[in-house]
Formats: sequence, structure tokens, C-alpha cells
Amino acid sequence: MLLIAHISDTHLDDDPRSAERTARIWDHLHALPQPPDVILVTGDIADHGELAEYQLAAKLFASPYPVLVCPGNHDVRDAYRRGLLTDPDGGDRPINARYDVAGAVFLLCDSSIPGRNDGRLDAETLDWLGDQLATTPPEAPVFVACHHPPVRLSHPVVDSIRLAPAEPLADLIAAHPQVVAVLTGHAHTAAATTFAGRPLLIAPGVVSTMRLPWEGPGPLVDLAAPPGIAFHLLDDERRLTTHYRVVG
Repeated sequence: MLLIAHISDTHLDDDPRSAERTARIWDHLHALPQPPDVILVTGDIADHGELAEYQLAAKLFASPYPVLVCPGNHDVRDAYRRGLLTDPDGGDRPINARYDVAGAVFLLCDSSIPGRNDGRLDAETLDWLGDQLATTPPEAPVFVACHHPPVRLSHPVVDSIRLAPAEPLADLIAAHPQVVAVLTGHAHTAAATTFAGRPLLIAPGVVSTMRLPWEGPGPLVDLAAPPGIAFHLLDDERRLTTHYRVVG
């Protein structure tokens, strides 16, 4: 059995509000009687992409459990590398990473486009992902993660800045049955759908929750709603179940 605690969109900055909400999530995870095998953070870690924001993230994300991170559209690759990865030499290349944890493989893809809010997997990232999938044994469960959802979610703002084109990613996933699910953030709302015949599971936002079009008029995001977590549970029969929780 594998338990994944999946969060997204902390948007850390010099406002203590985002740090308090992030710390609340970490305190909750650390107090669980059964700890997660891994904590996954799918992007928009910083709000302005400044080095100090990543240095704050490094402190807040400290945990006895593995913490896996990938960048989002608010993140800046150079500062992200220096503040979170202590890697000053990567420059502006995509930040892609593989982690082997508790018998599963996590392939974290950089879907950010520097200076833009929409997402894309460039040729370097798609080649990397294809190589990783091709060399992973078929018996190993694989989770592909990035920031931007590759499908429409029926919200005009998020849909206009989703990952596109999605077809190259869909083709890779369809060709590799060991991919259990695609995990993303960006939408600031808990959501579940499908992509390339696999579950597409979207973590709720930490810093805020997006209002949905059918919830009536109001601001784009609800700042009063509590931060949330997606718990993904992969059982011994490779059945994936997701539970969403808020941390009040």
C-alpha cells in the first residue's frame, strides 16, 4: 500500500498568510497516526519566484517523509534551483525529476513556460519523459506529475491557461500501462477526471480556493476557504483511491 499526500499552490511570499496555511498543512501531515509515504507538491510554490520565497519553502517543507516538488507558472527556474534544489548551474532549462519511492516511480515534469501562465511540455521534457517510461519496468507503478492540467475543467480562467497541446503527453501515457495516474495542481480546486484513459487527479489549493462558475457571482478565488490535501491511496491490487480533506 502506498499513501501519497498531494498538495499544490502554496504561493509563498512575504505575506505571513501563505506561510501559516502551508505550516498548517505540514503540521496536519506530521500529526497523522499513519504517515504518508511521500508528500507531493505540484507547483506554484512561490508567488513571485524570488529566492527568499524558495528559501522559506525549504524551511516549511522540512519533513521526515520524502517531499517531491515540481514548478508551476508562478515559479522561476533559476531561483527555484538555488533556493530549493541548491543547484545554481541548471539555468533556465526545464526542471524534470525522477524519484523512486516505496516501490513506485514519480516522474515530475516541468510544464511551466517562463513568463507565461499557460503550460506546455517542451521537446526536452517529452523526450525525458519518454526515456524514463521506456526504461521503467512494467511492474513498477508510475505517477506522472506536473503543474498544469492537460484537460478542460469547465472554468474559463483555468481552461485558458491549461497545458496544451496535450496530445504528445496523452500518446506517451497511453503507450505505457504502468502509468497509474496523472497528478496536477494549478486549478486551486479539488477535481478528478480522466486523461488518456487514466485518472487525472488535481490537488486543492493551499493559498486559496477557486470559485466555480455555477457557484454564483463573486471573486475569482475564495481566500477564506481552508487549505486542502488530496490523499491518493494505491492498494496492493493497484487500485487507486483518492480522498480530499480540508485542514481548518
